[in-house]
Amino acid sequence: MKLLKVAAGVLNQTPLAWEHNKQNIIHAIEEAQRQGVSLLCLPELCISGYGCEDAFYAQNTIDQSIASLLEIAQHTNDIAVALGLPLRHNNRTYDVACLVVNKRIMGFAVKQYLANNGVHYETRWFQPWQPALRDEIKIGEFSYPFGDIVFDLSGVRIGFEICEDAWIANRPGRSLYERGIDIILNPSASHFAFFKSQTRERFVVDASRSFGVSYIYTNLLGNEAGRIIFDGDAMVATNGELLVSGARLSYEDFVIVPAVIDVEATRLNQVQNRGNLALSYPNLRVTERFDWPEIAPVIQKAELEAWERGGYLKEEEFARAVALGLFDYLRKSRSQGYVLSLSGGADSSAIAATVFLMIRMAVENIGIDGVKKKLSYIRALQDCKTPEDMVGKLLTVMYQGTENSSDDTFNSAKELADDIGATFLNININGLVETYRGLIEQQLGRELSWDTDDLALQNIQARVRAPSIWMLANINNALLLTTSNRSEAAVGYATMDGDTAGSISPITGIDKHFLRGWLRWLETTGLNVKNAPEPTDRTSLATGPVAPDELIKVKGLHAVNNLQPTAELRPLDKKQTDEDDLMPYDVLNSIEEAAIRAKQPPVEVLKIVEARYKGTHNREKLLIWVERFFKLWSRNQWKRERYAPSFHLDDYNLDPRSWMRFPILSGGFEKELDEMKEWAADQRDNGRRGKIGF
Repeated sequence: MKLLKVAAGVLNQTPLAWEHNKQNIIHAIEEAQRQGVSLLCLPELCISGYGCEDAFYAQNTIDQSIASLLEIAQHTNDIAVALGLPLRHNNRTYDVACLVVNKRIMGFAVKQYLANNGVHYETRWFQPWQPALRDEIKIGEFSYPFGDIVFDLSGVRIGFEICEDAWIANRPGRSLYERGIDIILNPSASHFAFFKSQTRERFVVDASRSFGVSYIYTNLLGNEAGRIIFDGDAMVATNGELLVSGARLSYEDFVIVPAVIDVEATRLNQVQNRGNLALSYPNLRVTERFDWPEIAPVIQKAELEAWERGGYLKEEEFARAVALGLFDYLRKSRSQGYVLSLSGGADSSAIAATVFLMIRMAVENIGIDGVKKKLSYIRALQDCKTPEDMVGKLLTVMYQGTENSSDDTFNSAKELADDIGATFLNININGLVETYRGLIEQQLGRELSWDTDDLALQNIQARVRAPSIWMLANINNALLLTTSNRSEAAVGYATMDGDTAGSISPITGIDKHFLRGWLRWLETTGLNVKNAPEPTDRTSLATGPVAPDELIKVKGLHAVNNLQPTAELRPLDKKQTDEDDLMPYDVLNSIEEAAIRAKQPPVEVLKIVEARYKGTHNREKLLIWVERFFKLWSRNQWKRERYAPSFHLDDYNLDPRSWMRFPILSGGFEKELDEMKEWAADQRDNGRRGKIGF
């Protein structure tokens, strides 16, 4: 056996925060050294941050990255460390991984395949590197190997696949295998999406088996730049077996995930597979002496955390990702807390619950003292004794009722606020609404009525709520949370400068159908914290000490979970509901999936939802809903352009700044909708003749 102790290092970085990023990297290296790690892989672009956007064009970004690298290198005694940064070579910018060994820079492996779909636009800033090509780059007085390189450390061969390199069919791992590689490092900046960790695990394990190597994968962690959340996935696999898997969605600054690998075992795998060995590229290898310390054998078997195997993975991931995203957004913006217009409905209640979970999960993960340290700039938190105290300092909610508001929604809002410990305020804005109404009626010379001015009378109520809640956010030096969800964004069912007002929109990436189910789950089932680390102060909002197997629930959601979603903007006797205004939310989600994600025209969308809802909704209703969706989608692109930044939660979203672009002005699918109606009419005629039934 030839045993080596290696590790994947996860980092929570911030774009262009040079001192923070550098110190975080140094602390991670020091912790790896303390644990006896000889080879440490840190994430992609961890020196500069991944989300630098057009700052990658700036020479200063390159210069600062190099300066940080040179300082970090001085902390790598007796360890080999892979670091990600941007470098400029021949007037092109590249995404590279630098291998530093015992304070010496050995060279730079360059990313060969760039992510250019969805939230990633790497080809805007970076140039892909040509496989099997090596050059040199000069930094200061020295020149270093640059390109498609294998590093040989005293006979142990190390190569790189950088993030997207591993996601394509003709991945660089194949050529590395042909060059007799022992270890593949994959430093990544792979955005969070539901169930994506399972895909990552498959390509890590499959690569280790197919290429006969040990494969070390690491990812960034947290809300790095505002929209994208990184889950801090980290894995080490050997010969098709996952040895270790790190905790995801952590509140730590960095996490070291170590493993012991056997180089001779992977070499035996390659010998037995007898793959082609490429001997024609000796110039692609960089050799250096490195003293690998002797390591004792250990028994390793990767296990998922309890919450990942409990049967509610999407619900758990949503709760944890949004909570971590809010926590990092709060501290990186150096705001004093959050403010929310709490209507008592599903959307605002879900956001209030995620802020509660933000504190609750942070305390579970790093302890109440760790939360105080991370939020040390918020003086009001420093005397808090419990998470409940912290929620009261960080979250202020306000119910803003009119004559159209019901006791049910007020009681729902109050019950939730009291349960989670939020500061609850209550004002009546009916007088303000009537003032605006009277002013306009006076100028128009007529009375406004629900028969002729329905939309205007609804929207003024939502807009009047905005100034007071903004004022409260300004007073508290806090961030205002926007309450629109993805389903509303798709059809523009939101009042601009009303319920869309805010600094950040946590749930615009999730559909209302899922959200309602998630609220019921959070009330009745809750988050599994069985595997949570034991912080120094483990306290519960209601029950005192937290047992390691406790489920975190929000009982204060009971009232909202028994309400039918409604905007409460029409008189109560009109019994307004969202689904009457639009369509059932599950149908809306299905139409959006077919029309926007799958890019199908209206007639094909109608066929898809007919098959899905056969026996539940007839064709006439579905045709109306499909037509309504396409019309509302087309006329409301301008609203989606103006939404507050939202979190990216799955591999599709409606944000034109990060995924779904659509013209503000368009033909509105008029021809396609006519074709759908003609098809439906033909089907009806054929049905009457006995040819087709529905």
